[in-house]
Amino acid sequence: MSIDVATEPAPGLRVRVEKVIEIIRPAIQADDGDIELHEVDEATGEVTVELSGACTTCPASDQTLKAGIERILKDRVDGVTSVRNVGETLNPDGPIGAPAPDEGTAVFL
Repeated sequence: MSIDVATEPAPGLRVRVEKVIEIIRPAIQADDGDIELHEVDEATGEVTVELSGACTTCPASDQTLKAGIERILKDRVDGVTSVRNVGETLNPDGPIGAPAPDEGTAVFL
């Protein structure tokens, strides 16, 4: 006697990442920001997102990305190795309040 058991294959990495992002999105939107999934590299586990809205000018967006979003995705989705933001943030490379490299203060003597 054989028993036919229908087993569904586990959803792909992208589907699992999408589900987790939908769970954390309301918390980001509560602070007037948002997150959009761009790409999931199945081979390397790198997830590419874009933070938008208030996240583009928030000095804590890097912390939100690494200590929040990346940590949650790594904990809940096997195979995720890193999360990267492809969106533009206001002066991501300098100290808070510093002008962007292409900005400057005109000085006239």
